[in-house]
Amino acid sequence: MGSVRLTLCTAVLAVAAFAPAAQAADGGSVSVTPSSPAAGADLTLRVTGCAGRTATAASAAFVADARLTGADGSLAGETRVRSSIEPGPYDVKITCADFQVNGRITVVAAQGASATALATPVAPVNAGGGWTATHLSAMEPQPTGPGTGQTVTGLVLAGVAAVAVVLRRSRRSRGTG
Repeated sequence: MGSVRLTLCTAVLAVAAFAPAAQAADGGSVSVTPSSPAAGADLTLRVTGCAGRTATAASAAFVADARLTGADGSLAGETRVRSSIEPGPYDVKITCADFQVNGRITVVAAQGASATALATPVAPVNAGGGWTATHLSAMEPQPTGPGTGQTVTGLVLAGVAAVAVVLRRSRRSRGTG
């Protein structure tokens, strides 16, 4: 009797485990806009047939996994194709709450520019210390020592200090004497 229960429980678990895969074969479709994205391009993914409100689309062609959201069995999301990827077909795996949908995208070569040129800035921004260093190096050097006004002021203050020292010494010598 114990082995009949074990067999029955194992059969129920096996049916429960493989039921989502059978459901995926019945429904679910994937669409990609644009249908053949270029390297570095943004794309929109749509999937139908998911009972949940969220799904995840993963592919080696994507910069990051796309998070799809929606309702009533239709989910959509956006991602970007890697700019350094080679043209060709790439598998897309969309994991829904109740099943998995597999699709495929075909990445085409970027027109008018190489894929590596997209990742390089065209004109760097003058920001931070780079611009400051360039700006200061272009300035004319100026003398940094004291000017005539500072020299005269310093001599006057030194003279006043010398007179004060002499007067104080003369007062002390009169008081002790």
